[in-house]
Amino acid sequence: MHAPAVRSVFIAILASFAAFGPTPGAAADTFDIGLATSGTRIDAVSVAARSSAAPTVVLIGGLHGDDGSTAQVRAAVADYERHGGRKVNLLAVPLANPDGVALVFPPTGVAYREHAESHVLWRWLGAQAPDLVLVAGDGGADLVAGLNTQPVADMGRIPTRHWSGRTADLAVLRGAIEKSEARAELERRRARAPRQYAEELASHYGRDFDQPWYIGAIALIARTRLGDLEQVRRLVEPYVDGSKDSLAHPSELVLGGHIIFTELARRTGDPRYVALVRKVADLGFDASGQMLEAMPYNDQFSDSVFMGTVILAQAGALTGERRYFDMADRHLRFMEKLDLRPDGLYRHQPATDAAWGRGNAFAALGLALLLSELPRDQAGYPHALQSYRNLMAALLPLQTRDGLWRNVVDHPGAYPEFSATAMIGFAIQRGLENGWLKGPQYRQAVERAWLAVNSRTSSSGSFIDVCESTARMTSLEQYLQRAAILGNDARGGAMAMLFATELMNAPGH
Repeated sequence: MHAPAVRSVFIAILASFAAFGPTPGAAADTFDIGLATSGTRIDAVSVAARSSAAPTVVLIGGLHGDDGSTAQVRAAVADYERHGGRKVNLLAVPLANPDGVALVFPPTGVAYREHAESHVLWRWLGAQAPDLVLVAGDGGADLVAGLNTQPVADMGRIPTRHWSGRTADLAVLRGAIEKSEARAELERRRARAPRQYAEELASHYGRDFDQPWYIGAIALIARTRLGDLEQVRRLVEPYVDGSKDSLAHPSELVLGGHIIFTELARRTGDPRYVALVRKVADLGFDASGQMLEAMPYNDQFSDSVFMGTVILAQAGALTGERRYFDMADRHLRFMEKLDLRPDGLYRHQPATDAAWGRGNAFAALGLALLLSELPRDQAGYPHALQSYRNLMAALLPLQTRDGLWRNVVDHPGAYPEFSATAMIGFAIQRGLENGWLKGPQYRQAVERAWLAVNSRTSSSGSFIDVCESTARMTSLEQYLQRAAILGNDARGGAMAMLFATELMNAPGH
């Protein structure tokens, strides 16, 4: 897309979504930004400016617990809503530290398992990239110094100063405010078209295939979409020429990784790639050719809706053998019996009912790719289509104000998670392209997800809040405390590249 077109799309998105906020001039909006160590919600309030292009100011109180500064921030927000000229987008966190724990800025330890309140505030401020932060109450020197001198969440510095707590001392809200370093970086990121974004990530991800896992496979699929076919073929060749056995260490990660061979088979017509896909799909059958109860190595994880189902359907599409489609249908139903909850979301596995974000995103990705392969006259097609639509309908209202899905999708305050957002965004976009979904609400969800993913990705391939690898957790609390990676991450990179390359040819991109 040419630069003027990119700018016009960017402006249209900002006008439509007001930079993730409410409609300009709308009433105050309260929303959560994270969880304290005790599990208490940390909330913020937004009062939108009259113009979506207005600067953004954040007021922060309650750094030492619910004290006078909390009331001061709330009073300032109420006053601004009633009487302000709305020249800035005002965000406020009246009670940033509900339990009054010790804060550390810049934060240390594992987010959000350690120093949770510090990580919540720091990363949320980085993602919002305001032009100015005002801190009420005594103390807060470390926060003020940190925001002024450190690149916040890889975004840039944010001018920050103390505020007396008196509404009379908020004349800054009525004056000119210079754009912050963080805001300038945020705007630069948001102006990227999907192809530019994917090409930036391709210089960091999809550069090897030492392990035939799904993470590398998805990154390589994105690279083929960018025109890097021959480089990708060289990376996978050891598994094709027999130098390496792609099933030497079988697992569901490996089963999912074989989808790269489907991509290459279609692009080259080389039957050797088809043979590798068939080799994995045949794991769903016994020695006599009868279907097993389910694909092996699923470990009861909802991840297997993607890992085990898609490769079967691709084998059916490549070979024309309908038994693979039948096995894909059987495996999907097996996983649904284990993990599909009555509310339409997926528990990650039967040991706990937690609706882990990426666990639901794997199901969304798997169903979208399964439908991409199943013939419409296949017996399992209606069930797969309804399963897909049901999951999309369950996920849609859980998208956050900022366009993301949470690490536990239905738990307010759980951190917004990058990789699940990219995966669900891809799944919805694939449904819109194929007519499985209709309605402006789904198109809006994709645009909001894309803006969120784009905003939280640096040119060096770092991301804000990718959940670490997650095994069998036994409680909701364990899922809520999965480490949130701030930095480079191969899984996040692969899913973001897949989403971006899906959007490259979409209208408006």
